[in-house]
Amino acid sequence: VTLDVQAACRDATVTQELLKEGFHRDLLVKVELGEDAGGCAVAAKMRLPPGIYVDPYELATLQQHNLTKAVLIPDVIDLEAPQYLARDLVLLLFLEPDAHCSRCFRAAVPVHVRYHRPAEGTGEALVVLESPEVLLCCCHGHLSAECWEPAEVDAPCSSDTTGPCQWHSTKHRPAYEEVMLRVPVGLREHSALVCALTLLTTGLCSGLILAAACKYGHFS
Repeated sequence: VTLDVQAACRDATVTQELLKEGFHRDLLVKVELGEDAGGCAVAAKMRLPPGIYVDPYELATLQQHNLTKAVLIPDVIDLEAPQYLARDLVLLLFLEPDAHCSRCFRAAVPVHVRYHRPAEGTGEALVVLESPEVLLCCCHGHLSAECWEPAEVDAPCSSDTTGPCQWHSTKHRPAYEEVMLRVPVGLREHSALVCALTLLTTGLCSGLILAAACKYGHFS
């Protein structure tokens, strides 16, 4: 299949959406190239900020059931770390052809929001997802040097192969430059009240457990 690279580069567009509500979302990525890219692998390279992450164990399960295809870098992360102790992640998400559009590709992956520090004066923090980089791998085609350039991605052309291939990146027109996720956080001015209530509740529960143990326990 011959790909008109100049048109594909000039007219490539990418959109990303966060589906569902709360701390557990689905990130949907859609790419539309300028021309039919049949026979080529298309992927989105995303940099996830510390406030959001992909669970590598969940990702492995989804890939076993052929529900998504992706490479997470690094592939071992601390799932319990709060936002201020976490690092950026790189996600290479392989896109599937859209059955209704020969130039369109899409894929979704579950993402999770980390807990943030309490804020002062506001009950929310912002997590900003930048527009992903569009990557193309045509193993049997020739890419125009004027439009596509080699990308620094050491990954296979698909999750079914092990050997690395040469990806190429292109500039595109994002529908939105970035996606902002508003995360609810505690208020710093409530810290004293929260600590006092936590201490009181802990003492009360400990007292009830001790009283029950003394009343109903059997001690030799």
